Amino acid sequence: MTTIFEKIIAGELSADIVYKDEQVTAFRDINPAAPTHILIVPNKAIPTVNDIQPEDEPVVGHMIYVAKLLAEQEGIAEDGYRLIFNCNKHGGQEVFHLHLHLIGGRPLGPMVVRK
Repeated sequence: MTTIFEKIIAGELSADIVYKDEQVTAFRDINPAAPTHILIVPNKAIPTVNDIQPEDEPVVGHMIYVAKLLAEQEGIAEDGYRLIFNCNKHGGQEVFHLHLHLIGGRPLGPMVVRK
């Protein structure tokens, strides 16, 4: 089944794309949690972190590098930002296409709500 992210990568759905190369596509989240909230996704469909294979290591590393570049471009690198991979239901994953959240632009508070 094709995910919404695959449709964005293919140009079938519109998105505010801020970066694209042969390995990844990055676009603004439609429901941002902070002033800067960008999703960085591999152009290859990988459903979850659990599905990453040894041959995927270069693209996963590239996702993090692109996040660093975008943090600089967005002007949030110096103050700080958060990078998040969610995995499966308990991890909060909603779209089953690996994606890295780049979130910043304000103080973000605690990483996880403790109960």
